[in-house]
Amino acid sequence: MAVAGAGVNRPVGTDDFWPSSGFHLLQRNARGWLVPTDAWLARFLTRPELALVDESCAAEQALHQELHQAPRMPVSETRLLALADADVRTNYRLFLGFRDRVLQAGTLEACYLALFRQGITDTPPLFIDVLAQAIVRNALDGCREALVARAAELLFRAQRISTEDGQVLAGDREVLDMLNETGGFGDLGRLLAQAQAPLRSMKLEVLGADNEVDYWAADQRHRHLLDLRHELHQDLGHGIHFRLKNARSGLQALALVLERWVAHLLGVEVHIEPLARIEDAQWRWHVGLDATASALLNDLYQGVDVEPARLQRLISLFRLQFAHPQEMRADVAGKPVYLGLAMNDEQVVRLKPQNLLLNLPLAREV
Repeated sequence: MAVAGAGVNRPVGTDDFWPSSGFHLLQRNARGWLVPTDAWLARFLTRPELALVDESCAAEQALHQELHQAPRMPVSETRLLALADADVRTNYRLFLGFRDRVLQAGTLEACYLALFRQGITDTPPLFIDVLAQAIVRNALDGCREALVARAAELLFRAQRISTEDGQVLAGDREVLDMLNETGGFGDLGRLLAQAQAPLRSMKLEVLGADNEVDYWAADQRHRHLLDLRHELHQDLGHGIHFRLKNARSGLQALALVLERWVAHLLGVEVHIEPLARIEDAQWRWHVGLDATASALLNDLYQGVDVEPARLQRLISLFRLQFAHPQEMRADVAGKPVYLGLAMNDEQVVRLKPQNLLLNLPLAREV
């Protein structure tokens, strides 16, 4: 599965994808990491949390305008206290704290790594997802496969999982919740639902070879389901069944994304492949890609009896192997690292890509 180069899955001339990442407003340094620009910083002021509304006081309007013109300018606590709305004051404090961390780090990648290595806990998840989206967009620059781009969304957008009829499908949680509440028509749909008026449901499709071009359409962002099955089962009748490898599995695409993620941020070449099970008597190292998988793998590794209901939350395992074993800790050099991806009891996957950066058995800190 190629990431860069010529391809037929994206229309010619659409060199950018995920416009919401703000990637087009960033610059690269000599290492290829993303350097914040004034335009990228000012873009945060257009978010609902900071955008002006009719009720914005004069002090807020002045601060908003000045930051638009000079996004790096210092803002004193006195100016923040002059804002009439307490929630607005909080939102500005959070934004300014995040802005200062990014500027101090110098790049988005350095800021992302520092947040987790230093155990900084006061950065809202929103900003962490903003960083992750821009960074993975950078790592996948030149991507021409919709399946890879869709799988990469798991690194910064929560997914709801459906396991009905032998399928394992991931759908964007925010989109599915919105469709469930409004039928896809926003505030209008909400009003119609409250009035018990019929709503035309918006169809969600599994991303496949026949609809990849739709993924790149701006109004289709996050609206495609991702097939996470390892195998396809085919019944030919007369008791004849075939189990075929799912060549278009989102798991394989996700494995490729994680390879690029590790290479971009740690400078380490790894190969990752999906697994249905771990069959390794010398299992030495594992990393959960989310909180549920971390707890589950820890229990399995320690020989704890795990009830079937918990095991069913496991979506997939992966085997990670270093291309150069000397880059691993000496005591596990050459051994595979097993990864796990699982859904919580609400059938939601919230992948934590930082786990892969913090918990690999590296011989040195990058």
